[in-house]
Amino acid sequence: MEFSFSTSASKILNSTGFTSLAGGDLVMIFVACVLIYLAIWKKFEPLLLLPMGFSALLANIPMSMMASTDEGGLLNIFYQGIKHEILPPLIFMGVGALTDFGPLLANPTTLLLGAAAQIGVYVTLVGAVFLGFNMHEASAIGIIGGADGPTSIFIASKLAPHLLAPIAVAAYSYMSLVPLIQPPIMKLLTTEEERKIKMEQLKPISKTVKIVFPVIVTFVCCLMLPGVTPLLGMLMLGNLFRESGVTARLHETAETHLINIVTIFLATAVGSSMTADSFLRLETIKIIILGLLAFGIATVGGVVFGKIMCKATGGRVNPLIGSAGVSAVPMAARVSQKVGADADSSNFLLMHAMGPNVAGVIGSAVAAGVFISLFGDTVPEPHAAIADVVGTVEPSARAAIAQVVEAIQR
Repeated sequence: MEFSFSTSASKILNSTGFTSLAGGDLVMIFVACVLIYLAIWKKFEPLLLLPMGFSALLANIPMSMMASTDEGGLLNIFYQGIKHEILPPLIFMGVGALTDFGPLLANPTTLLLGAAAQIGVYVTLVGAVFLGFNMHEASAIGIIGGADGPTSIFIASKLAPHLLAPIAVAAYSYMSLVPLIQPPIMKLLTTEEERKIKMEQLKPISKTVKIVFPVIVTFVCCLMLPGVTPLLGMLMLGNLFRESGVTARLHETAETHLINIVTIFLATAVGSSMTADSFLRLETIKIIILGLLAFGIATVGGVVFGKIMCKATGGRVNPLIGSAGVSAVPMAARVSQKVGADADSSNFLLMHAMGPNVAGVIGSAVAAGVFISLFGDTVPEPHAAIADVVGTVEPSARAAIAQVVEAIQR
């Protein structure tokens, strides 16, 4: 077969992605470049936003086979780690290996501050329902208020997979903006005298207590809320690697190499779902607005309860540590430290703020478990044997049998 120059050039041109490039693709490529800009030049969560933004760029190049929905594509394979609930729990294992539960154990009352900050989750859920989302979608959106990216991804993949991209982007974007969002709220709700309060040094915690704690938390919480077991179980396993003293190699791997590798897989998988079809919708704008509301209310809840504890203890608790009740570890605790140090340079709140910060991680995971228990039920497919029997009978009888099967499933 002979080919003319024009025919060959036309065939080559039609095989490029330029001919399939649509307006939505260009918009998403711009969004991807914004994420890359924020990661590199503004240093907003670069470990997450950089791979997320670049994979979003790849996913929106026509014919690249790099979107999460492209069967057999590279990022589709990565995305299976989210779909099958593998990557978020592994991130939690790394977080557990990095986290010292000592400040929480030394001052257990700070658990209440972590719980108070979860008000952002529930208020956002109500707001999402008001804006037209169903309960499954609203539950996934509400977890953004916990400032916990892996938990947001985990519950979105279970309850609202079609909203995974905007939920993940909102969660991680606002996590990176914690140093900008929280301080104005903290200063507005506290007086200068309250911000100057110095807290007593924390008492040391024995190794035995640190070892027993993750085991007890896993046993109690996972029995109460089995749906949260993958997240909470891996968090406590990672912490047990840290505290046991007999798994130094596993601890080192979990807190460094493993969490870094899984972060790449998780961020690129999320970015691959940021296509025009899934992202450029009215729901995305609503989720971005709700995410900001969630972070603000969570901060307010923690600080207000911190003021209550300050009054109840006769001024021994600095209300600023309540803002660390969101589970952005350890960023939120560092913000508490910075605002306190701005009021008094000799004030050291970091370790005190780590108590509610760790409690926030557990609290957001528990909230996710509650939502999964309430709304995570799925209707199983009919058993294969039943389906075979149904296929052999008359259509009228088949309809009656189908109704019976449906009633049994319900």
